[in-house]
Amino acid sequence: MIITRQKKISEILDTIKTKNNVFLVGCTLCATVCKTGGEKELKNLAEFLKKEGKRVTGWVILDPACNLLQVKKLKRDRAKEIEASDIILSLACGGGTQAIAEIFDNKKVSPANDTLFQGEITELTLKKARFEEKCSLCGECLLDETAGMCPVSLCPKGLMNGPCGGVKNKKCEVSDELDCAWVLIYERLKKRNELEQIKKIRGPRDYSRLKKPQKLELK
Repeated sequence: MIITRQKKISEILDTIKTKNNVFLVGCTLCATVCKTGGEKELKNLAEFLKKEGKRVTGWVILDPACNLLQVKKLKRDRAKEIEASDIILSLACGGGTQAIAEIFDNKKVSPANDTLFQGEITELTLKKARFEEKCSLCGECLLDETAGMCPVSLCPKGLMNGPCGGVKNKKCEVSDELDCAWVLIYERLKKRNELEQIKKIRGPRDYSRLKKPQKLELK
């Protein structure tokens, strides 16, 4: 799940201040769950923009926005509405926004959301949603050695071989509200009778696996 947060309305208005005609694009997946780019959010933003004197030429929710095939279909199906717009406002994640900008390379495309992290859904109701970062997409997964918990993401320092000297009462020195990642890993390994894993010395991370931009082809 890619976690997004809608930009402040003042930022959105500043982005489109010289644009009068706006087309809105949302996403059925992550942005809908995060309540930043679903039907409700697009309708609310459309109504707000109209009150601000903007003309919303149309809106659509892609399934998902990061699928180039869906964006190409949008270009075919809604050509007139998009052509009538001065700007496309994306209520998707950064990946979705870039996909839209790639296909509509002759049109101004701006994000209405900030993309924060890849995370887990820990609470989801009609009134409230909560997400927690669990994976840093580092390309070098070691969850089998750390009881299924990622120290790269859960430890603010990304330590690979146990806790630092700042841990106190099982809490991280960064915040006394944050559990020490390596204490959590230790306790789960102990529960599984796998404490031998914590004795393993891990070498420096292979940052070559994080080469940007990455591509993956499945056959």
